[in-house]
Amino acid sequence: MNALSELIDRIRTATAAKQPLQIRAGGTKDFYGNPSRGDVLDPRGHGGRGDGIVAYEPTELVITVRCGMPLAELEAELDGKGQMLAFEPPHFGAAATVGGCVASGLSGPRRATAGAVRDYMLGAKLVDGRGNLLSFGGTVMKNVAGYDVARALAGSLGTLGLIAEASLKVLPKPVAEATLRFEFDEPTALRRMNEWAGQPLPISATAWRAGELHVRLSGAQAAIRAARERMGGERIDDARAASFWRGIREHTEAFFVFNAPLWRLSVPSTAEPLALPGEQLIEWGGALRWLRSTAPASAIRARASALGGHATLFRGGDRLGGVFHPLEPAIARIHQRLKAEFDPAGIFNPGRMYAHF
Repeated sequence: MNALSELIDRIRTATAAKQPLQIRAGGTKDFYGNPSRGDVLDPRGHGGRGDGIVAYEPTELVITVRCGMPLAELEAELDGKGQMLAFEPPHFGAAATVGGCVASGLSGPRRATAGAVRDYMLGAKLVDGRGNLLSFGGTVMKNVAGYDVARALAGSLGTLGLIAEASLKVLPKPVAEATLRFEFDEPTALRRMNEWAGQPLPISATAWRAGELHVRLSGAQAAIRAARERMGGERIDDARAASFWRGIREHTEAFFVFNAPLWRLSVPSTAEPLALPGEQLIEWGGALRWLRSTAPASAIRARASALGGHATLFRGGDRLGGVFHPLEPAIARIHQRLKAEFDPAGIFNPGRMYAHF
């Protein structure tokens, strides 16, 4: 019996007994979401033994991999072909897997210009709560049969089923990169980031904190040179820049190791400053506001809503009141219908996203 068959048998047994299952591979994102409960279902045997790649055609810019494949192993394979996962997924540890990457739906500094995890999901195989192996999508962008279902798995935190395989679009690595540093206060940084976003500049990442704005440029040497002449700023050393962006992606940069609860606020890039107590780091051209703060959750979420966004308690803090921003009733009903369709017995990661499913 192969690893996938064993996982399917365990799922069918758990469904029959109405026994909750906690889908958990490397555990590098255990902190994210509400606490998990149930017997651990570890999928690393499916693709984590050097057999993670199902199909890879570099000229077609698509790769199909099994869920247990280590994320670092996948990125090394792509790097050898001069390609990458353009959404720059964070690992948060050496044990990160492809399945966890998709299930968490988290993207790194390049997300604002390159897109999110779900934008690169071409297809997937899912083991549902009945133990059925379902296939969605394909391996080309124009194949739209079931495409939205594959995209819905990104960020589902394992609540819909076990992601057995994922077909992902990949992109060539940029020919060159350069990081510029500017000294701006928060309002000026937000204004400049939005101005630059409307211009033909090869910006691939931005990060502002404590009066300093870093901007990464990616592309052809000529494009980067022209952008530098147009934007100004101080170019920082390439090795230091790589370390900086890695620290932003993996949350090893000094801001992220503070003791206060870490909030992740998603707002329009043009939104005014948060004006909340605590320390901030701003990414994605102003659309992602990281906030270290002991302010009440109600105040933080109210401010996020007033700015047209939402707030997630990303790390630490009092998680008994719920980690994710409360859903509007219509959206909550869609979530519940999806859960009922794919996991009618409610065995997969119960409560990981919201208490009611």
